[in-house]
Amino acid sequence: MDVRLKSEGSRGVRIGELSRRAGVSIRSLRYYEEQNLLHPTRQPSGYRVYDDGDVVRVQRIQALLAAGLSTRKIEHILPCLQQHDDGLALSCSDLYDELVAERAELLDRIDTLRASVDALDTVITASPRPAAV
Repeated sequence: MDVRLKSEGSRGVRIGELSRRAGVSIRSLRYYEEQNLLHPTRQPSGYRVYDDGDVVRVQRIQALLAAGLSTRKIEHILPCLQQHDDGLALSCSDLYDELVAERAELLDRIDTLRASVDALDTVITASPRPAAV
């Protein structure tokens, strides 16, 4: 764990402020730290201090989690993400194939879910509606 000390008067934001700015819970921020996705410094008092850029980092973590990536994969991908004109882009070419494979897995899961929905639709359509009470 990377625990660097800052003086009490140093700049940065504490966990509550980062939580508010990024729109995530304090619990989530602590979890991201446990998963090695965030690296706050510590004041001598023990308080976590985050850089202003951590707001963007947390938003990227949230987006990658929403895309279905595990925190383990995010840990490897996050340092390689850079803002590009059309959104985010990888700066590490060795991860390109990994993301393509992850996308293929997601599409397979979507196909499986669509097949499940179709099967349910068939059952629902063939079933009589219950009488209103």
